[in-house]
Amino acid sequence: MTRAWLGLIVALLVCLPARGQGGLGPALPDAEPAPAAPARAPALPTLSEADPYNPLAILAGAGEALPGVGAGGKPAGEAPRGGLSVAINILVVLTVLSLVPAIMLMTTCFMRILIVLGLLKQALGAQSVPPPQVVTGLALFMTLLVMTPTLERINKEAIGPYRAGQVADYDDLWNRTRQPMRDFMFAQIEATGNWSSVYMIMEYRGQDLADPSALTRADVDMVTLVPAYMLSELKVAFLLGFKVYLPFLVIDMVVSTMLISMSMMMLPPVLISLPFKLLLFVLVDGWVLIVGGLMQSFAVSPAEVAAMAPSSADVLALVHALSPGGLVRV
Repeated sequence: MTRAWLGLIVALLVCLPARGQGGLGPALPDAEPAPAAPARAPALPTLSEADPYNPLAILAGAGEALPGVGAGGKPAGEAPRGGLSVAINILVVLTVLSLVPAIMLMTTCFMRILIVLGLLKQALGAQSVPPPQVVTGLALFMTLLVMTPTLERINKEAIGPYRAGQVADYDDLWNRTRQPMRDFMFAQIEATGNWSSVYMIMEYRGQDLADPSALTRADVDMVTLVPAYMLSELKVAFLLGFKVYLPFLVIDMVVSTMLISMSMMMLPPVLISLPFKLLLFVLVDGWVLIVGGLMQSFAVSPAEVAAMAPSSADVLALVHALSPGGLVRV
């Protein structure tokens, strides 16, 4: 019985290579060559055949799913035309949205406010109070208050005309949008006198600084202005933080001296000084002083001052409303 099974296995092993040789190996001498299959062009990968985690495939599917858009990002019923496809447009929009926090951090007053509030939190000695979410939220609302004139100017000079159809060129729209931001950043650098950061970056980029007095604001592009503004804000924020630190440092020194004089060196001075710091901060209304001082520390550009100045018609209307009987001789 065992010999029969062994014989069957040997026969199968001998027959299998001969049968597979016709399809995989070289042709047998007695076998006729099989006709070659007609060549065909490789099919382009579709969304279902592609990697489901491929972001470009996902964006292409999103572009095809848009109403009135056919395959390949082309409008349905129209001939192909130049320009970016819908998928690339969606990719650009998502990239811009991911960079919005960084843009807000680099070109507004958010950085100075957040650093000063963080140093105040360390000076108080309360590491977890207030929570980081509260500090960041307060900094965001303060940034919105400070940047309101600039945002209103952007809306008036760029967004409003663009929505009304008066601006059709994207370059013109960009120039109208960035000009208020440039005026704000230049106003802060000029108020603090931190032009050294601007000169340093311009010198690093190989620009001629033989006569700095001949330079104008038009010679400073955004690539130079944004990092120079950030360096200026860091310097100002650290100076303001030093001033905030001083009264709390005095309390720490007094408490430490008292504990050492009483031979209570094992008792942490921070544990004793924290209630006195909080009491002093509340008595002087510290939050109002810090927040008000921070918002007053930002300079306002001349263009924003002119935009906020009331017109002659508004002044006449106000005088007419406040005068007795509503009659005013002008």
